[in-house]
Amino acid sequence: MKLLVTGVAGFIAARTAAMLLDDGHEVVGVDNLNDYYDVRLKTYRLRELARGAGADAALLDRFDLRQPSAGEYGGPAPFRTGRFTFARLDIEQKAPLDALFEEHGFDAVLNLAARAGVRYSMVDPEVYLATNVLGTLHLMDGMRAQGCRKLVLASTSSLYAGQPMPFQEDLPVNTPISPYAASKKAAEVLAYSYHYLYDLDVSVVRYFTVFGPAGRPDMSIFRFIKWMDEGTPIELFGDGSQARDFTYVDDIARGTIAAVAPVGYEVINLGGGNNPISINEVIAFLETALGKRAVIARKPFHRADMQQTYADISKAGRLLGWSPEVAPYDGFDRTVRWYQENVGWLRQVVV
Repeated sequence: MKLLVTGVAGFIAARTAAMLLDDGHEVVGVDNLNDYYDVRLKTYRLRELARGAGADAALLDRFDLRQPSAGEYGGPAPFRTGRFTFARLDIEQKAPLDALFEEHGFDAVLNLAARAGVRYSMVDPEVYLATNVLGTLHLMDGMRAQGCRKLVLASTSSLYAGQPMPFQEDLPVNTPISPYAASKKAAEVLAYSYHYLYDLDVSVVRYFTVFGPAGRPDMSIFRFIKWMDEGTPIELFGDGSQARDFTYVDDIARGTIAAVAPVGYEVINLGGGNNPISINEVIAFLETALGKRAVIARKPFHRADMQQTYADISKAGRLLGWSPEVAPYDGFDRTVRWYQENVGWLRQVVV
């Protein structure tokens, strides 16, 4: 198949695109390479995608991970190699997106582009609405014009705040406690409207605390590893008893690809399906893995954070034949090893 993957330089999208390429599909990936976090991480992911697609040494040399200032580096230029095409494009901008749909005939769209992060959504809520809602609308309009019928829409476990655990997809998630969660809910219901009106087949996949190598530097696992390795105090919101259903990125990518299957309109949890692991337990494991003691700088619990998350993943098993394969602690260990292998340029990344 030929698939459009948005946010392709992002953490989850890059792994998803890599697996699609490994499976023999053609992938067109778009990303605006915004500077919400250090663009070097996005550059690294794109370099690995290019490498996996068979890029030659001349192309790989264009990916620079050692720029002196992230603010002076805008990321790699568009390129094509093998079955992978990268275009620098913002889904908030309708005209270039329409042109992309006119140029390519897509079998499915995987919309993984998003403004993520609960806390920053309280600082700049407008950009969350623009990307997560308006961007989704632009994509669905492009699909209608082209005749592409399949959408996989990335959503979030943050919608389940205040609901009983384990979280099931049929819970009434109508009280989001952050602009981020609200924007994801808006995208879900907008996608239902297009399913109802225009017969789009939509899989909404709600992700639960994704982590792994090349993860986002605003997420706890990346931050804790880097801070502990450098001897920098860990910023810990609350007492560390808050717990998450941690899910390894490769499992999330596999589930996202499985969700390309026709379902009509379904919301599907993709999570570890494990008893939640507390932040204190994560810190203790990382101390052992790194051989270093954490220095804790405690901060008040953030009111937009959730105390616990725990996914009921039985629906993903029934509809997609999916279940996670990587245990959280195995994933934590893989992430530590990736950090240690890349520590030279990762020391420059600001978290």
